[in-house]
Amino acid sequence: MLWYRIILAGALGYLIGAIPVGYFVIYAMKGQDLRRQGSGRTGGTNAIRAGGSWAGVLTGAGDILKGFLAIMAARWIGVGSPWAEVAAGIAAVVGHNWSIYLGFKGGAGTGPNIGVCVALWPLSALWLIPLLPFGLNVIRYASVTSLLIAVVIPLTLAVHAALGLGPWIHLVYALGAALAVTWSLRPNIKRLQNGTEPRSPRLFAR
Repeated sequence: MLWYRIILAGALGYLIGAIPVGYFVIYAMKGQDLRRQGSGRTGGTNAIRAGGSWAGVLTGAGDILKGFLAIMAARWIGVGSPWAEVAAGIAAVVGHNWSIYLGFKGGAGTGPNIGVCVALWPLSALWLIPLLPFGLNVIRYASVTSLLIAVVIPLTLAVHAALGLGPWIHLVYALGAALAVTWSLRPNIKRLQNGTEPRSPRLFAR
């Protein structure tokens, strides 16, 4: 039955998204627990703080790959059902932010969010992935970059659907992921309002 496949796709998407790439990268490179460094998050920005630019690149690439693989798994399990893709995509972002492997700690969901969108529309990689170094080197606030991407992705999938290249149902994913990202970034939003949010480390800064 379709509902069973949707639930299974969501469960597998969560388990894939929950893989703490940044934790493993920093432990392998530095022998440190990323949760005890910087912001305590396991995403690419904190990996840069703890291990340098290449640690951030490896973490970011791995996080994007998680979102991509969640959609590939959903397509296999759900036999092309867009609702299976929606379930797996949202679950991957939730898994990244609240990982069962790390006591429900994690990142902000930006990497998996990009990976899901790229899987749904590969062309979107041309503008979504460059937003990451742009955010680190120009905007200088990872939280603002994450929120920007969380807004760009619904617009991207709306264009995708309007062009007849995909279903409008994918917007359910985009809005659900945006909610998960925003909820995770509540402390950052408060610091931005108070003017106390720390700037992000530059990528490959000299």
